[in-house]
Amino acid sequence: MSYIDGFVIAVPAANKQKFIDHARQFDPIFIELGALRVIEAWGDDVPDGKLTDFRKAVQATSDEVVVFSWIEWPDKATRDAGMKKMMEDPRMDPSNPDTPPMPFDGKRMIFGGFEPVVEIK
Repeated sequence: MSYIDGFVIAVPAANKQKFIDHARQFDPIFIELGALRVIEAWGDDVPDGKLTDFRKAVQATSDEVVVFSWIEWPDKATRDAGMKKMMEDPRMDPSNPDTPPMPFDGKRMIFGGFEPVVEIK
């Protein structure tokens, strides 16, 4: 089975187009480095929970939308090599004047790598 990197972020609603533009610029780099696909999903039906929820997880404010994203890799080895190369890629360097700033607060991003255990098609 493949390997999945998952991400949850809070993006200011006013930055929706900036977020889409940012994703269109940077997500192809993941494909270059071996990812099978990248999905960016803008929150549409993200309810408030009583104990916890997506909004609380990323400390989303009332003017922010929760974005759920994932990258599918063929396997963990490809992911590990791809992410290492990504972190070394000058296109990702925030000090590079050609790298636009993230249209969200990256400090509140939650992320992790996941090994699928069930897949039903």
